[in-house]
Amino acid sequence: MKKFTPGKKAGLSPGSLVYVGKRTDEPVRISVMAYNEDRIEEFSDVKAADIEKFVAKDTVTWINVSGIHDLTVIETIGKGFDLHSLLLEDILDTNHRAKIDDFEQHLFLVLKMVFQEPGETALLFEHVCLVIGPDYLISFQEIEGDVFGPVRERLKKAKGRIRISGADYLGYALIDMIVDNYYVLLEQMGEELEGLQEEAMDSPTTKTLNAIHDARHQLVFLRKTIWPLREMVGSLLRERSDIIRKDTMVYLQDVYDHVIGVIDTVETYRDLLSGILDTYMSSINNRMNEVMKVLTVMATLFIPLTFLAGVYGMNFKYMPELEWRYAYPVFWAVAITVFSLMIWWFKNKKWL
Repeated sequence: MKKFTPGKKAGLSPGSLVYVGKRTDEPVRISVMAYNEDRIEEFSDVKAADIEKFVAKDTVTWINVSGIHDLTVIETIGKGFDLHSLLLEDILDTNHRAKIDDFEQHLFLVLKMVFQEPGETALLFEHVCLVIGPDYLISFQEIEGDVFGPVRERLKKAKGRIRISGADYLGYALIDMIVDNYYVLLEQMGEELEGLQEEAMDSPTTKTLNAIHDARHQLVFLRKTIWPLREMVGSLLRERSDIIRKDTMVYLQDVYDHVIGVIDTVETYRDLLSGILDTYMSSINNRMNEVMKVLTVMATLFIPLTFLAGVYGMNFKYMPELEWRYAYPVFWAVAITVFSLMIWWFKNKKWL
């Protein structure tokens, strides 16, 4: 699958709409949930040109766009909601780090959603953007499928305060789900690291080393993803926006605490992984030392035997022992005795 790089945008003016991400032929899907305290309505396969019709003063409207590769759709939505061209440019740039921009009429947030394919250990990062207005929220995702299922269920079943709150609280709920999913993945990674630690101690192999390097690579990406998220949520708390209500700030503080917890866990895992790598190297060195020890002992055992064989293998004319009738069995008796004494001595020294 071809991936467009930021270099494709070199030389273009700011705000130029260029998709930077994986090429896909999947259609863009737009779904809408409009709700208030009394009712909720859902609409699927909505056209980009029609989504403005669903925004009403008496409801909160959540517009979810799955697929950002179609520039026409993004541009149409941008015109309908008067979104800045730089904002649209950031939506199309899947390499963008987490950030927040306040455009007064709406807030723009960039996040990274992390997930794993079933049966896979590699982490996948998805570019997610949120546009939070006074009574609407637009979420942009690279592909269909996300971690927002529990939020949708709470909306449908009117659980908690989400149905009686505004679009800012919905934004908090989505951010919170993304951060909570980091915890789920870190818990799985913690179990994998425990297995790696046992494997590194008991039976280290090249596969173990590759798994350690893969885990380190994933932690590096997690760290690069979560640190900007901390700055983003911190900025939300520091710079009070008219879009975010005062009572929502308490919940955003809780998200900030969760982000700090994720960062602490990532740092702990990095230290743990370094320890696992040290354990692996120590186990390999110990195994190598054991092999060298056995080889050294075997070589040492045969040194006197080699000496005896060398002496009697020389072609001297006058060697009386060679003419003796019992020379051959005596030679073997001496060799076996020397060999046995050396083994006894090595065991007495606890070298064997």
